[in-house]
Order: sequence, then structure tokens, then C-alpha cells
Amino acid sequence: QVQLVESGGGLVQAGGSLRLSCAASGRTFRSYTIAWFRQAPGKEREFVAAVWSNGVATYVADSVKGRFTISRDNAQNTVYLQMNTLKPEDTALYRCGARESDNARYTHYTRYGYWGQGTQVTVSS
Repeated sequence: QVQLVESGGGLVQAGGSLRLSCAASGRTFRSYTIAWFRQAPGKEREFVAAVWSNGVATYVADSVKGRFTISRDNAQNTVYLQMNTLKPEDTALYRCGARESDNARYTHYTRYGYWGQGTQVTVSS
């Protein structure tokens, strides 16, 4: 089992940057794929990016490709989401999810069984 806590959200102007952190507890952190999702009011939870257990394999949604980067530090049990060139449409509650790692690329939130509470990102125009 793994517990997740997000941090790093806030209010930023368009064009600015934020780095989100997803800190995990549990001795088996290295065996999990960690993904970031976001949800704006009235919209479905949307996949943003995922990083596999080895920290090398990553996948980023087309909507944020070139602007967002996901990485992990297994020694610190933490996954990061670096967000650059933020746009107002990036405004959402960002949550990290975890699933036991395999070779599959899952982008639907129902495939992730563990979740943090989320951190709010607001981008002003």
C-alpha cells in the first residue's frame, strides 16, 4: 500500500512555472507507477503525465507536451511535475495516483487505486 501527499500548487500568472511534488510513504514506492491527473470544475479527471517505477520511462499527454515534465526520485519517495509556460486552461485540482507498475500505459483514472488529496493550481490571464 502507498499513501500520497501533493504539494506545490498555487496562483501563478500565465506564462509562469510551478513544480508540484507527490510525496509517498510506504516501503514499496519503487514498485509503483505514479501519474498526475487534473480536474477542473465540471470536467472529467484528465490524465497529465506518468512515470514508471524505473524513473526512466515517462508518458506525457499531448495537451501539455513540451511544457510539463514528470520525474521521480526513488530515494526521496517523491514524484515531481515541472510545469512551465502555464496557461489559464491549466487551472485545475492536480492529484497524483499510483498503481502497481507493469508495462501497460494506462491513462484513465480508474486504473489507479491510490490517490492523494490534491493541490490546486490557478493560472491567471
